[in-house]
Amino acid sequence: MLSWSVAFFIVAILAAILGFGGLAASAASVAKLLFVIFLVLAVVSLALGRRAPT
Repeated sequence: MLSWSVAFFIVAILAAILGFGGLAASAASVAKLLFVIFLVLAVVSLALGRRAPT
């Protein structure tokens, strides 16, 4: 998931350099959304993954 976020971030930077403002904004918002989802899943994984053995 983090790799998709980085890929959309790179697309956003390239689109901004080439002057495609709308595409850059869309790609940046998708990258931001994917990064937030990645962070939430990472925190949930860390919280649920460390259980005491029974």
